Amino acid sequence: MKYKNLNLILCLLLLVGSVKAQQKDLVKYVNTLQGTDSEWSLSYGNTYPTVGLPFAVHFFSAQTGKNGDGWKYKYKAETIRGFQQVHQCSPWMNDYAVFSLMPGVGKLTVNEDERALKFNHANEIAKPNHYAVKFDNGITAEVSPVERGGHMKFSYPKNEKAFLVLDGFLKDCEVTILPKERKIIGYVNNGRFVPGNFKSYFVLEFNQPFKAFGTWENVKGQIKAGNAADEGKGVGAYLEFKAGAKVEVKMASSYISPEQAQLNFDQELAKHKNFEATKNSAYQVWNKLLNRVLVEGGTEEEMATFYSCMFRANLFSRKFYEINKEGKPYYYSPYDGKIHDGYMYTDNGFWDTFRGQFPLSNILHPEMQGRYMQSLLDAQQQAGFFPTWSNPGMSGVMIGNHAISLLTDAWVKGIRSFNPDSALKAYYHEATNKGFYGGSNGREGWKEYFTKGYIPYGDIHESTAKTLEYAYDDFCAYQLAKLTGNKFYEEIFARQMFNYKNVFDEKVNFVRGRLPNGDWMPNFDPVEWGGPFTEANSWQYTWSVMHDINGLIKLIGGENKFNSKLDSFFTMPQDIKYGSYKQEIHEMKEMLLAKMGQYAHGNQPTQHVPYLYNFSGQPWKSQKQTRMVMSQLYNATEKGYPGDEDQGQMSSWYVLSALGIYSVCPGTDQYVIGSPVFQKATIKLENGKTFVIKANGNNPKNVYIQSALLNGKSYDKNFITYQDINSGGTLEFQMSAMPNTARGIAKESRPFSVSANQ
Repeated sequence: MKYKNLNLILCLLLLVGSVKAQQKDLVKYVNTLQGTDSEWSLSYGNTYPTVGLPFAVHFFSAQTGKNGDGWKYKYKAETIRGFQQVHQCSPWMNDYAVFSLMPGVGKLTVNEDERALKFNHANEIAKPNHYAVKFDNGITAEVSPVERGGHMKFSYPKNEKAFLVLDGFLKDCEVTILPKERKIIGYVNNGRFVPGNFKSYFVLEFNQPFKAFGTWENVKGQIKAGNAADEGKGVGAYLEFKAGAKVEVKMASSYISPEQAQLNFDQELAKHKNFEATKNSAYQVWNKLLNRVLVEGGTEEEMATFYSCMFRANLFSRKFYEINKEGKPYYYSPYDGKIHDGYMYTDNGFWDTFRGQFPLSNILHPEMQGRYMQSLLDAQQQAGFFPTWSNPGMSGVMIGNHAISLLTDAWVKGIRSFNPDSALKAYYHEATNKGFYGGSNGREGWKEYFTKGYIPYGDIHESTAKTLEYAYDDFCAYQLAKLTGNKFYEEIFARQMFNYKNVFDEKVNFVRGRLPNGDWMPNFDPVEWGGPFTEANSWQYTWSVMHDINGLIKLIGGENKFNSKLDSFFTMPQDIKYGSYKQEIHEMKEMLLAKMGQYAHGNQPTQHVPYLYNFSGQPWKSQKQTRMVMSQLYNATEKGYPGDEDQGQMSSWYVLSALGIYSVCPGTDQYVIGSPVFQKATIKLENGKTFVIKANGNNPKNVYIQSALLNGKSYDKNFITYQDINSGGTLEFQMSAMPNTARGIAKESRPFSVSANQ
């Protein structure tokens, strides 16, 4: 019996060793400082050095900016003023449920400007599982995450008083210091898009006794020494520890109750004996996820760019649910302020992410996506409309009704966790009403859109962009209705999805603004930004007919004119007219820096355009252009993105494109083929199968596909399906420095366009 047990132990050890051997250290490639050299006037990503688990409830970050500054971390900054619990999905939306901790030595200093400490990037570690910085004064601060909380460590120099300041950020805060338990408990209530009863309850537990303590508030800076409890605007706390202490603090938060905050703590942090245990656990989570897409045969710089983008592609949408004592999910709703059973997700702007981030997650995380789709319908019931940019509640920011894109894309790919009739009914309500919040809460101009076939410019800003986005969304509704046999909605949206034609002026060969009487807006210039367009111009928005590229080709005048226009788009002079913006906005500046004609990869409306040659008989040009975008506009440094990263969309574009595919038209089962960066990519699917993409002879010069095999059979198509990927198999390319102008040009080789099915 003893020998049997010994053999069992040896087998287990060998198995563990084998698993570890198969797991490459890919976390080492991730730089969470990617994109942090950003500011209001120019974005290289508008990111912060996020410390968090994939799609976690809470993240953490070093803070260089003042409380309330959307640019919470700027690479150019020389001081740090705190380490925050954060949820910010965009600096333009700002943050919520924030508090911060900041160490200090010598004299107690609470003011956020005065307590800021100097640092050098050479003394920084910025990884998904571990942020660390050694300040010039000798203090070392470290942060590591769990899903609903985090773990910090502060190492103080000897012979000086050691302080730690808790800052309650903006609006309301309550703190209670429990010296005997070495705890601080309380809540913060801050954020713009939250119900009136919103609170984020927290519990902080320390490994060192408090030498002294008190409270303070950040409005007047009043300090109350020895005070153990306080509440009000900007209230915080401070602690003193013995000189030279190594202070660890575990923290967890809950949107439901103080008791749930403690339960989150017990479920996720109690098992970690020390900071190293938390850091190592977070490393294992991230390394396992990164190993699910193993790329080989690229440079170290390309590996760093790929895995840094993989990291950011797997942060948003954030989970907004918690686990009760029975192990079941439930959540505080940011839409109606009530507690509900089930799953909820938030912090995402669908105008950005429907294009690439959700299609990537449908490959990697179908179970989560299934939960997410049902949560969209739940949110719609609670708020009256689908969320379009939640932060964490309804904001109505940006344009379009793209929740239907998410739902249809999931359904067509076999993720069928929701009732499609309920989704269509909710979308019809969306498309025939205007909500209370912003341009994407319901539909601005919906009556004109249904009766005139376009949204007229005048009272409604960005009217042509909205017409185009609505036409695509209506295609998604048509697609879902057709797939599920719902003839009523199929017939409604079959008419509406071609409304894009009503804003295309064949005389100028562009989409443009149209007046209520049907006349075109005068003084048209395709390089003029704003007005009928959103953060773009007519050159950029003319291509926004993702569901009917064949129809667009016909409008433009056939394949030759279409290809010629595409060629011009990428190579023409970078002329800009400010239009209704009346000044250079950061998207304009980023287009100029890209040096790719009117192509503005830094903003979403054009990110699919490099793939459009696949629809028009010249796929080799897509292969060249996509590789050019990846090599020239992305890297893993603080200037790593050509514009706002936007909740994983910019990163997802790179991840998919580096694999050699992209989702030109979400709501279909196709991924259009570009040109892979790596010689081999192995995707480990959630169903246990593996899909491999090989690119024989691939290098920076050999960007063209000479031939392709799918599971050993000759493959001439310019797309693969979701089922091709999800069933497992091998897509193999032979790469060359010269294009093969005979491959992928047949009509049947081209990707989906709804006109082909009419």
